[in-house]
Formats: sequence, C-alpha cells, structure tokens
Amino acid sequence: MAQAKSGDNVKIHYTGRLTDGTVFDSSSGRDPLAFTLGSGQVIPGFDDAVAGMEVGESKNVTIPMDRAYGPRVEQLIIDVPRSQVPPDLNPEVDQRLQMSGPNGENVVVKVVEVTEELIKLDANPPLAGEDLIFDIELVEIA
Repeated sequence: MAQAKSGDNVKIHYTGRLTDGTVFDSSSGRDPLAFTLGSGQVIPGFDDAVAGMEVGESKNVTIPMDRAYGPRVEQLIIDVPRSQVPPDLNPEVDQRLQMSGPNGENVVVKVVEVTEELIKLDANPPLAGEDLIFDIELVEIA
C-alpha cells in the first residue's frame, strides 16, 4: 500500500490536545483536513507525523513546541497607549483583535490586560509554547 510522501495531497481526520488533555481542535463532525504534505500548510511536526502513513492508518503523536508553533516570545507582548486605540473600541481581556503588522500584514492579537492608560496585547500564536498531542487518521492520498 502507498505511503504518504512530500508533495502528496492528503486528507486526514485529527483531534489535537494539550498535554493537560484539553482538546483545542478536531475535525470530528467535519470534512477531513486536506493539505499538501511538505508544503508548509501545517506545522512541521504535523507534516512529519503524516509522512509515511498509509490510508486507513491511525496514530497518536506528540509534537514538541519547537516543531509546532515555537516558544512564547516576550517581545510579542506589547503595551499600546489607550490614546492610540480607536475611541469606539472597548477592549476586554481575552478578546481577539486584528491589527496591521510592520509590513502591512494582518496580525491577530489577544488582549491580556486593560488599564485606563494602556492595553497589553499578545501577538504570540495561541498555541506557542505548547507541546501538542494529535490523534491522526489518514483518510486519503491523492
């Protein structure tokens, strides 16, 4: 039977959990996730885990943070003066906002603190600093 290799279009079902067992994402009840193996569409450790699998095969894999979203970077936590925030915006802790990055790209940030003077924003990916555990089933190789 054929094994998934770089360049193959694959479809997988998955459930992703943190090391404490919290499920952060799953394809359960949805169409399988489709991507091209080795194209950078998914985190490197996920590509590594699917490579070599055969259709119908299932596995459980732990992806260390350096092969997932990397470590949390303190420089990505910034203080923004309230005077630089649109007056109609009333940010709340844990709220997700979109802002422009230095090259004009959209960056999603999380509000981590709000005071009268500033808003503290975290631009780290939500799963940065986390080892991730996935249950993966390869459904199709195209």
